Amino acid sequence: QVQLVESGGGLVQAGGSLRLSCEASGRTVSSYAMGWFRQAPGKEREFVASISWSGSTTYYADSVKGRFTISRVHAKNTVFLQMNSLKPEDTAVYYCAASTTIATMKAPQYDYWGQGTQVTVSS
Repeated sequence: QVQLVESGGGLVQAGGSLRLSCEASGRTVSSYAMGWFRQAPGKEREFVASISWSGSTTYYADSVKGRFTISRVHAKNTVFLQMNSLKPEDTAVYYCAASTTIATMKAPQYDYWGQGTQVTVSS
């Protein structure tokens, strides 16, 4: 089993930055693809970014491309989401997820999920 714990969320003004972390425990996730999703109040969970097990391939939602960067450090069993130029529409609970197959934008293809961390961007 894999446990994922997100951290780094909080309240920030529009234009600001936050760095989310997702630390895995239980087993190494170095061979897993990892992803970030988010869910705003009253909306469905949506894909944000994903990264392959090697870190060589990344995918981003159009809404965050150029502003967010996903990365991973195998030695720390951790994945990061650097979020810059934040907008009020980025406000959501952000979830980390692990896939035993491929880096994907599809939530059902992820096998493990964290509990989420709240990000609030004020205007």
